[in-house]
Amino acid sequence: MTETIAVDPKTTINKKDSRHGGRGAKTGMYNVLIVDDHAIVRRGLKQIMESQDSRWRVAEASDGAEAMQQVRSGYWDVVVLDISMPGKNGLDVLKQLKKERPSLPVLMLSIHPEDHYAVRMIKAGASGYLTKDAAPDRLVEAVNAVREGRRYITPSLAEKLAIELGAGHELPPHQLLSDREYQIFRLIASGNTVSDVARILSLSVKTVSTHRMRILRKMQLKNNAEITHYAMKYTLVD
Repeated sequence: MTETIAVDPKTTINKKDSRHGGRGAKTGMYNVLIVDDHAIVRRGLKQIMESQDSRWRVAEASDGAEAMQQVRSGYWDVVVLDISMPGKNGLDVLKQLKKERPSLPVLMLSIHPEDHYAVRMIKAGASGYLTKDAAPDRLVEAVNAVREGRRYITPSLAEKLAIELGAGHELPPHQLLSDREYQIFRLIASGNTVSDVARILSLSVKTVSTHRMRILRKMQLKNNAEITHYAMKYTLVD
């Protein structure tokens, strides 16, 4: 089992900030919003949290739009956010959450290994990253850590972040891609055509084609086959 550490961030969360609630410090109860497009996953996570820690009041959202609606109308101590959702994916929702509620802690929960998305999520403002195969007690541990204003990351992820932020370190080509480009890169690497990607991301074919050309240029690749080969080499696709 991978050991996980909680790391203090440079800035602490103000528990009295009305933009995300912070009522738990006074009432002893904490509000958590679970965002996932699979009902069985949401119910399972809710059951885990409520059975292991009676202080949590858990609510659910099935997609990014519903999540933003609930965040704007309610009081939350933590959001547990899935990455892979239809429409706005987890990264897009995370960015919107941090823009509107910068002090609200967000724990990313994903089927994807750390190598695929974790660094991007932390850099985008997530307080932690946890894979869905983690033990139930890890979920409660992670939620409590980010609620208290700490980061929840594995030692391997901490090392990746240190390397990326280190001066003079040369990043691999895929780390030079924007978040949207990286989304499209992974979809193409998984065998999707430009039309497929456009449909999945609700973008125009022209927009996806433009991003594809930028991806090829930035990574100095020639075609989709080379994109797939690169992704497999760096284990960036499932």
